[in-house]
Amino acid sequence: MFDLTGKVALVTGSSQGLGAAIARCMADAGADVVINYVSESSKKKAEKVADYARGKGKTALVIQADVSKEEAVFAMMDAILQKFGRLDILVNNAGINSNYNIDDLTFDEWHRVLNTDIDSGFLCSKYAVPIMRKQKHGRIIMISSMVGQQGALFGQVHYASAKAAQQGFARTLARSVALDGITVNCVAPGTHMTETLEAILVTGNPERLQKAIDISCVKRLGTCEDIGYACVYLASDEANYVTGAVLDVNGGCYMRS
Repeated sequence: MFDLTGKVALVTGSSQGLGAAIARCMADAGADVVINYVSESSKKKAEKVADYARGKGKTALVIQADVSKEEAVFAMMDAILQKFGRLDILVNNAGINSNYNIDDLTFDEWHRVLNTDIDSGFLCSKYAVPIMRKQKHGRIIMISSMVGQQGALFGQVHYASAKAAQQGFARTLARSVALDGITVNCVAPGTHMTETLEAILVTGNPERLQKAIDISCVKRLGTCEDIGYACVYLASDEANYVTGAVLDVNGGCYMRS
């Protein structure tokens, strides 16, 4: 079940947080992994994720690339093909958030978040699809959020807008590439303890942290691995008939009708 042996998985923004957990889970399931990071300060963390995969007997490639820039994405895909000759799984995880409501959100900050969270998924998918189409098989997974469905709890309109856009992008792309053997799905996390969330909630406003716990049916935060396991399922052969879907992994914080 959920065996990814022989597959190559690219996880963007995978030096820490959800991305690092997704990459580790992919390696646990048998996939070779490409670890992507953007800033030089994240290099050691990215190498640590790669070392984990190698410890599982898998091949790991570490690539520094700003995936919101087309030339960087093109070069990254070329490096993956040079190394592996294929790309089976793309997890568009790279994303940022910031703690602003609309009153103090600048236009520059609005664009910074949307450029990272939306442009990166578009660019990586654009260059991954031809590779996957040639293989007649591929899995594209967008890491969205429950805030894309219900709205952000604390006024982060830029982040919620980006996450909602990811879901519309995935549904449309799923229709476009279905006959090429490619599935496109979203995972919508709830509140999971990442470094970014710790800075926003734990350090910035502990009362918000407790509120996030209180609205969960299970009365706790999720782990990053919860998202990694969901991605492994969507990347597997067992999810072959699942496309255009949004998989909610939120502990019951938000239940769609």
